[in-house]
Amino acid sequence: MRGGPVGSLLRVGDVFRSARNRDPEVAFIDGHPNIHHVTASERLAQIQLSKGINPIAKIKAPGGLRRPCILIRSSPWKAGTTETPWHDVFDLDNGRILYFGDHRVDHTVPVGTTQGNAVLLEALEEHQGLTAEQRALAVPLLVFAAVSRNKTPKGYVEFCGVAVIDHAEQIEQQAEGISFPNYRYELSVLDLSAEDDRVDWAWIEARGNPELSTADALKLAPRSWRQWVEQGHAAMPEVRRRAVRPPRGREPVRQSSESGRELPPQLPAPRERGASGSASRTPTESSAELMVSVLMDRLRNLRVHNRNGRQSRHKPLALLWGISRVATGRPHLAPWREFREEVGSLLAEFGLPESSVTPEYPFVHLQTSRLWDVHGLPPDLGAVAHAAAFDRLNPEGGVTEQVARLLGDPFVRSQAVAVLRETYLTDIDQHALLEQLGLAGYESAGGIEDSTEDHERETVPAARRTVTSSRVIRDTALTAKVKKLHGDRCQVCALQLSTRFGTYSEAAHIRGIGRPHNGPDEQANLLVLCPNHHVQFDTLAIYIDTEGTVRSTANNSPIGPLRKHPSHPLDEAHLRYHRALCGRDTTAHANHGGTS
Repeated sequence: MRGGPVGSLLRVGDVFRSARNRDPEVAFIDGHPNIHHVTASERLAQIQLSKGINPIAKIKAPGGLRRPCILIRSSPWKAGTTETPWHDVFDLDNGRILYFGDHRVDHTVPVGTTQGNAVLLEALEEHQGLTAEQRALAVPLLVFAAVSRNKTPKGYVEFCGVAVIDHAEQIEQQAEGISFPNYRYELSVLDLSAEDDRVDWAWIEARGNPELSTADALKLAPRSWRQWVEQGHAAMPEVRRRAVRPPRGREPVRQSSESGRELPPQLPAPRERGASGSASRTPTESSAELMVSVLMDRLRNLRVHNRNGRQSRHKPLALLWGISRVATGRPHLAPWREFREEVGSLLAEFGLPESSVTPEYPFVHLQTSRLWDVHGLPPDLGAVAHAAAFDRLNPEGGVTEQVARLLGDPFVRSQAVAVLRETYLTDIDQHALLEQLGLAGYESAGGIEDSTEDHERETVPAARRTVTSSRVIRDTALTAKVKKLHGDRCQVCALQLSTRFGTYSEAAHIRGIGRPHNGPDEQANLLVLCPNHHVQFDTLAIYIDTEGTVRSTANNSPIGPLRKHPSHPLDEAHLRYHRALCGRDTTAHANHGGTS
């Protein structure tokens, strides 16, 4: 049934026509690929995109029942209406989506039993499978967003990628002043760069073929999906999508309204309760819609006291303590007495000299940042810094559960540390601070290389020792190859240092191979630099922006274009990780829309 030039490929960023004319023989409608042509199949029923959550029926396959896929559609132009009283949040540059279920204010059935919620909750159970065999049966989510084309917001969808459900929680929403329950789902969008940001519909057809085993169908899946199936949630930081890099000759996925797409506002204002066709979000619900860009904005804009023109360090130090708990695998909430001892010690050593050591203040007042929770206090003490009462009640405090989940991603965590360091803590010994917190390595691009040493001091006049070390093994042949490609010339300044017998340069890892960065020792993660620029790159004094310009981290002033070689492509994911360490990642934008 399929034919024409489109084939069966869904490319991230492409806009498809989803019209009432569902003839799969028609390749293009109104100048756009016909979604029913691209997904045409002799085996599967014709897809539906009329609702927000559109499952394809299960088939009985070897190994058990298997659903080919669920098609998800978000419609920004409906967001906040009585029909769709929610605002989905798309943060595709960080591979995250907050998506709302299909329970509405007029539904009388129990929450979770509407068709869409029931399907997604079942999918969540599959996505939380403990074994690779269980995850291989899990249903993939193909995500689309409604966009405006030809002066109409209806009938056009942009493909956003393949997603996995990380988490779901029941929430309370409001429409026309009436509260009702619903589910909110946290989705991770997978990296499709190995497939040139494309998904072959043949994979979905294979999942819908009752004669094919799950293992055979899995062979057609994107590489990131196969890695997630094999490794589970532990693989998510590696397989989650990052900033989109459009192929040569194609426009970027993110477009302005001038190019035909009406993007929703970054932070839509809640509608006033009681307005016609309106919906408002409670403060709790609004604060829960937290994505990476919002997290960074809130970290940069903490309400901190100023004393003699200097910012108090209480809140930033407490938040770094909270980040350290996530980084070291401890619970994100801690009892007050533990917080008092650990944060009190930080305030005594790294707080302003003229400030008192009062850990009770950040413990309770950080709640205004909407990044921090306190549990176990009566209402009359919920906003009062009362150390004696805290000692008696021993409440728990720390970053919120959503913040903790975001900080579980090493990329997000390194960016958060950089924002706090740069915004509030520039004039302290950051190495000593981060080392005390268990965050050593975040202040440099190289990180810390583990080494274990066994030594025995010899009883001779000049003290010597025999050392046995265990270190990360670097590929010296690889560094020699990349330095030869550039002729030992610095990619920043073109300097070629002469030595007695030749020339000299240094190979720098963009994402350090030491802790906590754990970058790969590969050519796409290497730069050839002179010693001066190597030091500046490692100490985060310079970074490379999205256009390939080397800039000063202090003031963003340009130093010059990065020198490139056609045989030495760089991985943008590593460059972005380094920008995050510098607090200079500018690609994260959250967009909001409606579900259906």
